[in-house]
Formats: sequence, C-alpha cells, structure tokens
Amino acid sequence: MLVDDSPLVLHILQRLLSHSPEIQVVGTAVNGKEALDLLPSLNPDVICTDLHMPVMDGLEFTREVMAGFPRPLLVVSVSVEAGSPNVFKLLDAGAVDVFQKPRAILDTDFDKIADELASKIRILSGVKVFRRSNEIKNSPVSFSTPISSCSHGQPRIVVIGASTGGPQALREILTHLPATFPLPIVCIQHIGSNFLSGMVNWLAESCQLKVGKACNGEYPMSGNVYFAPEDAQLEFDDSGRFLFSRTLPVDGHCPSVTVTMQATARYFGAGVVGVLLTGMGRDGADGMASIAAAGGVTIAQNEASSVVYGMPKEAVDLGVVQHILPVEQIASVLVKCGAVNTECEKQPAIIAPQSSCGGNK
Repeated sequence: MLVDDSPLVLHILQRLLSHSPEIQVVGTAVNGKEALDLLPSLNPDVICTDLHMPVMDGLEFTREVMAGFPRPLLVVSVSVEAGSPNVFKLLDAGAVDVFQKPRAILDTDFDKIADELASKIRILSGVKVFRRSNEIKNSPVSFSTPISSCSHGQPRIVVIGASTGGPQALREILTHLPATFPLPIVCIQHIGSNFLSGMVNWLAESCQLKVGKACNGEYPMSGNVYFAPEDAQLEFDDSGRFLFSRTLPVDGHCPSVTVTMQATARYFGAGVVGVLLTGMGRDGADGMASIAAAGGVTIAQNEASSVVYGMPKEAVDLGVVQHILPVEQIASVLVKCGAVNTECEKQPAIIAPQSSCGGNK
C-alpha cells in the first residue's frame, strides 16, 4: 500500500514497483486518515508512507497503524529538511526503515532506484516482530566468556555495524551509555546518504555522549560516537587518525562494516570491541573475524531482537562471536568493557588534541 499526498509520487512509485512482478500495489491513499479507512479491506503486507501529508501526517498514521493494524512500514520521504520534523521520529513510532523519495526518474537511474525500493519491500515483507518484550529487558546479562581481565588487551575502542533496523538498535544501545563512558565508538550504518545527518541529529537528542560524523584526520576520542561518512570507507592511518578512502563497495556497501572493522583490528589489535547488529546480507562478518583473530571482544545481536537476522547470523556461523545477546543487553556489556579499561589504569585510547571538524556534534 502506498500513502502519499502527491499524485506524481504515487505514479512514480507504482511505475518503479511494476518492474517487480512479485510485488503488487493493492491500493493508494493521499493521507493517513484515508489509508486507515482502507487498511481493513486492503490488508497489505507492507505500507510505504510519506511523512508530510494533510489531514493526518505520516507520524500520526504510523502510530495508529502500530496500535491497530501492526505491520511493516517503510518511510518514503525527502531528506530531512531544516525546521521540519525528523523523519526518524517515525522509527520511534514503529516504522522499520527509510527510503529516499524519488522526485523524478531519469532513464539512467530507473533500474537502480527500482531495485533498491523492491529490495527494501522484500526485506520488510518478512519482518514479523515489532515490539520488544519487557522480559528480555529485565533479564540478567550472561556471558559465554567473562569480560573481567586485561590479559588479552585493554578495551580501547568500540566499532558497531548495522543495516536494516540499525537506527532503532543503535538508539537502544547508545542512549543507555553514561556520559563517562571511556571508549570512543565508531558506527557504520547502511542508510541512504541523504538520511545520515538526520539520523545523527535524532540520536544526539537522546544520548549523553556526543554524536556526530567522523572527520578525515580526526583522532577518535572518549565520550564521542562517530559515524562513517556517506560514500566513503572509514579506516585509520598509521597514527590512529580517521582515514577516508574512496574505493569500490565491499560486501555491496560503501561505507562497509567489514572495511572499518578490519582497519580497527589492524591498528587497535586486542583493544577492539566489535558489535554487529541487525541487517540484511553479510557485511561485517569478515570484519568480526578480524577482530576475533586480533584477540578483541565480539558481540552479535540475537535473532529474537533483530529486525533482520542476516549480518549477525553470518558472523555467528563463522564461529567468531563470543557473545550473542538481545539488543537491550548490549549497552551493559559495553559498560563492562569500559570498566575493564578503567581498571587496567592505562592511558586512554588516543592522546591527542581534539581536531576541529565541521561535522555534527
């Protein structure tokens, strides 16, 4: 089902999806109220909705859907604009993923955009679980391998990779870390480049740590969460500063989780804590293998709390994951890693002046 107040956008979306015979558009609506009235009879598997609409906008519509007709929602919107509600508020309300709204289709872009949209809808059609159980949140954290000594290296940096469902998982983790968390955190999230800044701002609203985009040549510092930039691989130079490279995609992605994890393992060795979250595909599996081989800590989100159990499963199947946990328990594990850093009474990960950066902080 497609929900958008623009007849042109509805036409473009239908044209894009007409090239995927396994996807059928069962109906359209021009605002959330009209869509709600149609839902019982149309009973769609997936809903694609805009944010800005008259009568009932996408945010209120998403809340109503999740309260009465829960099913996967894909937000199809323009990039976040200054002064407008952040599209990621729909993820808070229950939407699963976001997709850049096509304003016009050129022949050179058509196949790529059609494939991307169809791929997201296929993934969302298999999503069945939307809400987390309080029993998981309140259950004790258990570890297959204790995080209690410095014998295999002092934790010095955290690197997190995610794809579909990642923004919600990242928010769950990052909002539960204290302002005193001693390790820098580097994140790679597969997301359309026009949405990265909006996601960073959305996360920054609720985090005690500073959240922003990494800057080329910047040292990773404690108290900061850094996101890989759009369309560049994030690595480290010989002195431990961020190094951007414009290379081909790895595991289908640029930035790639595997590229950053492998670079982190090369520089920080056993001091890396690697976390692989929900997502489609296998990006990050080989990166987690590199961290494990270097003696670092490896954590994967479990199947029950993942929107898509693809990337974590690939790493688990390789046998390189030490801890498989619900997303609600990962922050407490990271806090334990930070406590080990403090107990070892060594210097912080990097001792260097904070470099100036134009990114969001």
